[in-house]
Amino acid sequence: MVTLNQACSLIIRAVQFRDLDALEQLLQKSDANAEAAIIGQLRHNRLWYGLVKSLGCFRNPLQHLFHGFVAEQKPSGEIGGFIRVAPFNSSRSTWRVEQVLVEPETIQSDLVTDPKGMGSQLLRHCFQTIWEARTWVLDVNVNDKNILALYRQNGFQPLAQMTYWSLSAPLLENLAQNDPDLPNLLPVSNADAALLYQLDCVSMPPLMRQVFDRHIQDFKSHFFASLVSRLQNWYARRDVVNGYVFEPQRKAAIAYFKLSFSAEGNQPHQAELTVHPAYTWLYPKLLVKMAQLVQGLPSQSLILESADYQHEREEYLEQLGAERVEHRLLMSRSVWHKLKETKPERLQLSEVLQGLQSVPRTPIPSRITRLNLPAETVDQSSKLGGDDLSENGHHV
Repeated sequence: MVTLNQACSLIIRAVQFRDLDALEQLLQKSDANAEAAIIGQLRHNRLWYGLVKSLGCFRNPLQHLFHGFVAEQKPSGEIGGFIRVAPFNSSRSTWRVEQVLVEPETIQSDLVTDPKGMGSQLLRHCFQTIWEARTWVLDVNVNDKNILALYRQNGFQPLAQMTYWSLSAPLLENLAQNDPDLPNLLPVSNADAALLYQLDCVSMPPLMRQVFDRHIQDFKSHFFASLVSRLQNWYARRDVVNGYVFEPQRKAAIAYFKLSFSAEGNQPHQAELTVHPAYTWLYPKLLVKMAQLVQGLPSQSLILESADYQHEREEYLEQLGAERVEHRLLMSRSVWHKLKETKPERLQLSEVLQGLQSVPRTPIPSRITRLNLPAETVDQSSKLGGDDLSENGHHV
């Protein structure tokens, strides 16, 4: 635990291979519910650590596959905290806090005694070092009061409330007996990225659309990312199926789903679902289609999420008999990096006022002004110039 006297000896640096054992021990001390999967991910990263580090040396879609920082206490060298971050979109204008790992006792004591505790310093370090991030997003369990208070203390504000639903195996069997009736269900490819981008924009509120800042490139699968995803699914014994519903009259995608199911039945099936707000009647049809896809596999439940702005989906899931298993809060924070101010050059007062002084100008002969001269002057000038006489003796 970091005290006020030890806070000055806290060093935040990039994670290294020798920190993985300490992170696993720190992870086992925490009381989170889903830490077993994260421990397995750390052990998996230990096997591929060299490859992951080499990918982080140059710009590529997997550059930030395992990008994190640790809080090391000096002079003991003990690892007291860990934070993992990653880009949320292809332009890297929005970043996501994947995980903040600090002992619960440390977080609680820091919130009471030290507002700049270990968790806050880890977050602030990411805000200050990752300059391309204009917005940060994260999601946290609403029952985790300590970590929620830590995020609020560092400027994160609620964006949307996410509810995770569980459809039991008997419920999926009953749904699979129906006919989905989806004639325009098509597989997803990179050529459909523009359609999926339009569907994503229209299916969320303007504030979330601005925070996420997604582009067409975010809906295209890159070669390296696809390869790593296939390796991860092969290692976890999982398969992925996705598709979208095409509306031929509007020439637009009106629904999209992604189903990740476990072939061995040791984990619940995961589903992502996006439906156009004007086509909410597709919810039953798409759930029937996903229920049919998991038939023939070991009996397992299906996990599906919904947001607080998707009222039709929540109402349908309640009527269907799905069970709420978790409530999470989606939060965001904006970052403005202060530019270094440059001091103006010292100029003399005479140089400054030089531009305000009047500059003499030569007149431009644009017109001839007739002067009212006396008659005597006119007579003298005519005599000096002489008289021009015509043949008849008249003045010309």
